[in-house]
Amino acid sequence: MTRAICPGSFDPVTNGHLDIIERAAALFDEVVVVAMTNFAKQGKYTFSAEERTELLKKATANIPNVTVDSYDGLLAEYCRDHDINVVVKGLRALSDFDSEFQQALSNRHLNPELETVFITTRAENMFLSSSLVRQLGAFGADISEFVPASVLDDIEKHLRKD
Repeated sequence: MTRAICPGSFDPVTNGHLDIIERAAALFDEVVVVAMTNFAKQGKYTFSAEERTELLKKATANIPNVTVDSYDGLLAEYCRDHDINVVVKGLRALSDFDSEFQQALSNRHLNPELETVFITTRAENMFLSSSLVRQLGAFGADISEFVPASVLDDIEKHLRKD
């Protein structure tokens, strides 16, 4: 059985994230989606780790081979502790590849059993990011095309509470 991990900040989950998760679920027996804590973003998250995890659970509820978790340590360590040897990362543009490639090499250095698989986004999601959703949602713009319908109300409510 091949287990893979889809790590990310997911602050919040978008249709771009969900697309990569669904496509990974079609390739692997089990996919663990993990809301990670990015050291560079600590204290800057809009949604707490618990909120991000709950949004992911709702967004992926209809995908039977997907489970959701959260973690605030090293990805390579999580994978070793959970017997996961494949990391799935989505790429939107060449700029994504540069940083993701560095991370893949670092993870492999820390955990030589770890392989990284890149899945390119669909064209309609190339511009989509969590930061765009946060900005648009905070100003009351319609974000329904950018986030899973199952979490739209939760995201809008959270972003408009300020």
